Amino acid sequence: MSKTIPDAKALAAARAALVRADPALAQAHERTPVFEWRARPGGFQGLLRMIVEQQVSTASAAAIWRRVEAGLGEMTPQALLAHEVETLRGWGLSGQKAKYGREIALAQVEGRIDLERMQALSDDQAVAALTAIKGVGRWTAETYLMFCEGRTDVFPGGDVALQEALRWADGTPARPTEKQAYARAEAWRPHRGVAAHLLWGWYGGVKRGEIMLEEAA
Repeated sequence: MSKTIPDAKALAAARAALVRADPALAQAHERTPVFEWRARPGGFQGLLRMIVEQQVSTASAAAIWRRVEAGLGEMTPQALLAHEVETLRGWGLSGQKAKYGREIALAQVEGRIDLERMQALSDDQAVAALTAIKGVGRWTAETYLMFCEGRTDVFPGGDVALQEALRWADGTPARPTEKQAYARAEAWRPHRGVAAHLLWGWYGGVKRGEIMLEEAA
């Protein structure tokens, strides 16, 4: 699967373009250090791992994923489909995640999606193809396309951390809704994925106490 991960030069240029397009991002840009793109392996393995890691701690996710890798032996849809839900649950997956993992594998095997060749699809087409799989929501689809395929103009508007960072940027009393966040991000095309990384970096720095948040007057 071919993908291009934006390098430091491309990210710096995109950040500068974002601030020119939207001065509300100036505080985030000025206070957030240089960051790297959150690149992860893609394909069947990448999507399965995103499902496995959802709603559990980082340490738990890593432990469960190690058991999944060991149990499967070969990271293929066929290898996963050779095991029943109860076996997958024995590796630490919830019953729901085990079923969703099998749904992803079935979609690949049956040809309803080709996770190894998604680059031929536009962002919207890729989101539609991914969310057609039971258990894959829009947030999962969008973050998969960002992290696993390096797509730089995808913005997961349903992400609560991004919504909170948007609230800080705009100085509003309430977080934007998912619909409002998507609409707000339109101004950042074609760098919405870089804007997401910038807002995540700012949010994380503030929450860790590394960045002082300048409250709007």
